[in-house]
Amino acid sequence: MSGDQSHATSREHPDEHPSVLVLGAGVVGLGIAFTLARAGHPVTVVDPAPASGATHAAAGMIAPVAELAHQEEALLPLTLDSARRYHAFADDVAAVGGRDTGYATTPTLVCGVDGADRDALAALHRLQLRLGLEAEQLTTREARRREPLLGPQLSAAYLLPRDHQVDPRLLSRALLAALTALGIRVVEQRAEALLTAPEPSGVRVIGARLADGSTLEAAETVVATGVAAADLPVPLPLRPVHGDILRLQPPAGFPALTHTVRAIVRGMPVYVVPRPDGTLVLGATSREDGGAGLQAGGVHALLRDGITLLPALAEATIVDAVARARPGTPDNAPLLGRLRNADGAPTAGLVLATGFFRHGVLLAPAAGAAVLGLLAGEPLPVAEPFSPDRFALTS
Repeated sequence: MSGDQSHATSREHPDEHPSVLVLGAGVVGLGIAFTLARAGHPVTVVDPAPASGATHAAAGMIAPVAELAHQEEALLPLTLDSARRYHAFADDVAAVGGRDTGYATTPTLVCGVDGADRDALAALHRLQLRLGLEAEQLTTREARRREPLLGPQLSAAYLLPRDHQVDPRLLSRALLAALTALGIRVVEQRAEALLTAPEPSGVRVIGARLADGSTLEAAETVVATGVAAADLPVPLPLRPVHGDILRLQPPAGFPALTHTVRAIVRGMPVYVVPRPDGTLVLGATSREDGGAGLQAGGVHALLRDGITLLPALAEATIVDAVARARPGTPDNAPLLGRLRNADGAPTAGLVLATGFFRHGVLLAPAAGAAVLGLLAGEPLPVAEPFSPDRFALTS
């Protein structure tokens, strides 16, 4: 901060382990900060309310195979890479911070209700098999043996044994504890603007100005502020996509779900994710119009489709209901890499890690690996297609 010791020493770590300022403390920003700190980088994190945005609402499905339902095949190499990293990433965070991350190898059941749902899932299954992914078609009897609470309208079911889950609230708390254990400072303020200095090829980003007027400088600045990144003086093609999420407490004696259950119910997506504390996360709404708060129609649709899928949910108590905005891009893939200036050269000192849309929790380990690779001059190959250059951005 301007005038203090951290400001004065922020550029004393050049070359191998440059100092890094991470703007944003959602699961992506926290994951990046943890990965960089573990590699020896001096890191400072800035966020006015850590882990209170999209991370707080996210269901936490580590589900690259099921996500193919959204016809974003170009993301598959990156999502598979990140899913493979998750177990080691979660173990490392837990070991450093001493807190449970909520990572669980709960398998996923994908279900359909009517004939059109069944046809859509059959087409998805053919795509999964063509790509060499692990997905097994089940009879409805086999699906009900696995999850007896599935409703009578079930028409199709598939098992995805390697699509797992993590509790983003537990993971973010564990990451914050791990950063504290590593001596990483989290500044609870809003970043208002990027600081720049002239360079022969344009400008270098040297840090950020905060809401109270103070500044933080670093050799590298990572913008991981999600939707709020659009407020910084960098032309980013981000749009807020809101979603409603409910947490349900089943009644006493309610059989525990042993799978994440994702479904298409008369053409509409819905999912139910079991948590270790016995609660269930119900979600899948996505809207780009209307207000930022909970939408009555969205909540109604979640309950209607969730109860069609699992009728016993009608007896559950709603214990939490939130809506958050996720940062979407024109192709629904992240902005992950360096931003180029008007002359086509990378803007020195600036890395973008935003626009993750539905995939922030899933891609947190890969985002950390990608940023670490950029700083070391060893880019992560599966992340290269998601450079901001694909939208011809300029600083």
